[in-house]
Amino acid sequence: MYNIGEALIGEGDELAHVDLIIGDKEGPAGQAFANGLSNLSVGHTPLTTVIRPNLMTKPATLIIPKVTVEHMDDASKIFGPAQTAVGRAVADAVEEGYIPRDIVEDIVINVSVFIHPAAKDYRKIYQYNYGATKLAIKRAMEGYPSINKVLSEKDRGTHPIMGFKVQKLWAPPYLQVALDLDNLEAMEAIIKDIPNKERVLIEAGTPLVKKFGIGVIGKIRKLRPDAFIIADLKTLDVGRVEIKMAADETADAVAISGLGTLESIKKAIHETQKQGIYSILDMMNVNDFEDKLNALPDDLKPNIVLLHRNVDLETYLAEKGEDTTDLSVWGNIKSIKSIIDDGLVAVAGGITPDNVDEALEKGADIIIAGRYIIGSRDVRRATQDFLAHFPPDPDNMRLTLDEDEQIE
Repeated sequence: MYNIGEALIGEGDELAHVDLIIGDKEGPAGQAFANGLSNLSVGHTPLTTVIRPNLMTKPATLIIPKVTVEHMDDASKIFGPAQTAVGRAVADAVEEGYIPRDIVEDIVINVSVFIHPAAKDYRKIYQYNYGATKLAIKRAMEGYPSINKVLSEKDRGTHPIMGFKVQKLWAPPYLQVALDLDNLEAMEAIIKDIPNKERVLIEAGTPLVKKFGIGVIGKIRKLRPDAFIIADLKTLDVGRVEIKMAADETADAVAISGLGTLESIKKAIHETQKQGIYSILDMMNVNDFEDKLNALPDDLKPNIVLLHRNVDLETYLAEKGEDTTDLSVWGNIKSIKSIIDDGLVAVAGGITPDNVDEALEKGADIIIAGRYIIGSRDVRRATQDFLAHFPPDPDNMRLTLDEDEQIE
């Protein structure tokens, strides 16, 4: 047996975080137990758990402090409330059936505990570490979490210490606001007025990047730390360099021009994979985009395909009095999705709140709006005009404290 468990309970300086390994004495867990007990290190001296002095718990359990023990005050927290908490949690785990009694002499437990140097409340230290240890044991013995739980939560959870959320596009549709501007003050004013919602993505438009450089991504990030930010670079060549520059400025996605050669597109997509960001293949003015997508290897397909009618064409049609809201120019969105497997399709050009439902019905995952929003006197209202056609933000009704183990 070789099981691993983890749990975090509590708040403030007394917060408890426990990692543990439960395994056979004859296996890796037993070896780690023996090494920890015999190879003492300054500031991180492991110790066995006891119920009280002269009464070691079973299974034999070793506590390893994660934080350096610098003086007697720190040592007292480990040897006092933390040691007691872990010992009693192990004993209760046996009594409550999480650990079968018939194996307690055959296994050992290695428990890593976090005791903050500023922690002062011994009662909370005990209570939080007791709860975290017992929960970690239960999880270890039950194999929690399942891989399905991990995959369900990977794009939804937020680490409290990190202080910001990294957004993933796991629940389309989304509204992408294209900041095709050449003025920083206007950009800042518009971003402040755009509703701060997970459904809203922010695009640093090509004019913005060309005038102010790739550093404008960082400026947007300061205004919207949690936003999903797209760098519309329309990369044609040397994609590795441009994409790395955008990633260094914390862009979440980069637009690559579908007019580039297959070699350039493949290198650019490979770099987005390397940097851990989304690739967007912009098919503006590409007539044979399905053929181009099919020509890309399966492992180098874009995350997002952008079906893009350019602004100049739209203006030309409007000046001739022709319909600019004909959405058939995008072709068969479902056919494109079959080529890119789990990828998303974004659409741009001629979309307004009046025809956004048609775009969504055709299968679009991302609706890109530019002038309707950034040219409006009331940016917030213009954005809301679109969002009225979208579902609420993902997990809008989720509890503040995420659900972990399900109760059957």
